[in-house]
Amino acid sequence: MKYFVTFVRFSFLALFLFLMAKGKMMLWLGIFAVSLIAAILFGRIYCGYICPMNTLMIPTEWISKKFKIQGDNIPNLLKNDKLPWITLFLSIGLMIIFKKVFHKDLPFLLIWLVIALIVTLRYKPEVFHNQICPFGALQRSFGKFARFSKSVNEEECIGCKLCEKTCPSEAIKVITDNKKAIINTSLCHQCSNCQQVCPKDAIHYIRTNKKEKVSI
Repeated sequence: MKYFVTFVRFSFLALFLFLMAKGKMMLWLGIFAVSLIAAILFGRIYCGYICPMNTLMIPTEWISKKFKIQGDNIPNLLKNDKLPWITLFLSIGLMIIFKKVFHKDLPFLLIWLVIALIVTLRYKPEVFHNQICPFGALQRSFGKFARFSKSVNEEECIGCKLCEKTCPSEAIKVITDNKKAIINTSLCHQCSNCQQVCPKDAIHYIRTNKKEKVSI
């Protein structure tokens, strides 16, 4: 499963780079638009498998940990829940202005790719995923309605927190009261990280229920 996921991610990364090289940014934005509709049914599969930023953030985080660059002190600015929406509208505004004034497309997808890697070198990936990414803001809004998502079988869960530690978006938490994990569908990337490390095979991709759509 791990190798298949990696293959899918790098295949989409190659497609992204090809489209950028050909100046076909709008085609990639079309893929993103379709993924928003898909998120209502299948969750944030774009974030977990398609997004080039996420694909490159994975080795970037490894480098950050390897050389002990990553820190826990997050600036207050990056704790603002409105920041992803600000970055979204700012990106759209700059793209329109750039087109009107310079008659060229602003390569904002590549710009955000660079920003994602820089942020991930310094902070944990959930900082960019949850507090900065403009695309994530839209995916979160659609993904919270997902009909299918990763789900935890409470009877099998032993509360070991391995899933919590491996989640790149803080979508899964072990509740203190009952020592059982629960997944926030709006934050979940459907990346299967938690599923791969679960020692009890307690996490599965199934039809969601209301309990797992609440914030955690």
